[in-house]
Amino acid sequence: MILITGCAGFIGFHICNKLLLKNTKVLGIDSLNNYYPKSHKYRRLKILKKSKNFKFIKIDLKKFDQLKKKLKNFKFYNVIHLAAQPGVRISISNPHNTLNQNLISFSNIIEISRLKKIKKFIYASSSSVYGDTKVYPFSESDYKNIPISVYGATKLSNEIIAKSYSKNFNMKCIGLRFFTVYGPYGRPDMAYFKFSDLIKNGRPITVFNKGKMSRDMTYIDDLCDGIIACVEKNFSSHQIFNLGNNKPVKLFNLISLIEQYFNKRAIIEFKKSEIEIEETFADLTKSRDLLGYNPKIGIEDGMKEFLKWHSKINNEN
Repeated sequence: MILITGCAGFIGFHICNKLLLKNTKVLGIDSLNNYYPKSHKYRRLKILKKSKNFKFIKIDLKKFDQLKKKLKNFKFYNVIHLAAQPGVRISISNPHNTLNQNLISFSNIIEISRLKKIKKFIYASSSSVYGDTKVYPFSESDYKNIPISVYGATKLSNEIIAKSYSKNFNMKCIGLRFFTVYGPYGRPDMAYFKFSDLIKNGRPITVFNKGKMSRDMTYIDDLCDGIIACVEKNFSSHQIFNLGNNKPVKLFNLISLIEQYFNKRAIIEFKKSEIEIEETFADLTKSRDLLGYNPKIGIEDGMKEFLKWHSKINNEN
């Protein structure tokens, strides 16, 4: 059995689904908080609960004693920790919440994993740890990067804690730096999702810094392949891997794809922002060599799949 935190979240849902299709037993936990509308989480959870191999526990990871008690009678051998407070922007407006969610929850679940003597602890990090470095593409071996957001700082802190646990307690820990993950059942707070909603409905979108930004956008199926490779392959020490697409997408190219799909022109309002990183760009050399990670879905095909799902869900609502 594999324990997956944040199972009702976007990435958690997809990795649970992929593992269940492989006939793997999954124990999912989630607090089902209201960071974005719970209807998205209930929709995902409803699908997962159709599998006889899926068990669900609703719990707040910040409550260590409750977590320990709830998990006492479950035997799981690997942990995939995906639960977190995501988002650079919200970590600026409410830094204390991001610190609480991402540091306390992480310390609790990695300690539970130590006590349970699990085989492998896999956890989500972020491209945000690279900050505003201008060394492209971003490499795991670059130790000079300094996060500029509270969110990025929490993720780098998670990596440091995991490395210490790996060394002190002989735990196999793997940190995965995700790069702008998108796809069906996605998070409605992310730019590609918000832009799709607004452009379809003829409402203005906000574009920061004249739109001179690029993001290494990673399709969800490719990301799941990378996570599953971490489950299946063995490593003797703490590892960090980039999981991106290695092909940064210019912001206006993304907007153009949405415009073409809906046959509508975007109404753009420009604003300035001090916290927007100009470009993210994943170096996948290590991930390819050690994980066999090879992203296959380009932005045109990936956004087409997302927009088909987006249209279907809106028609159902």
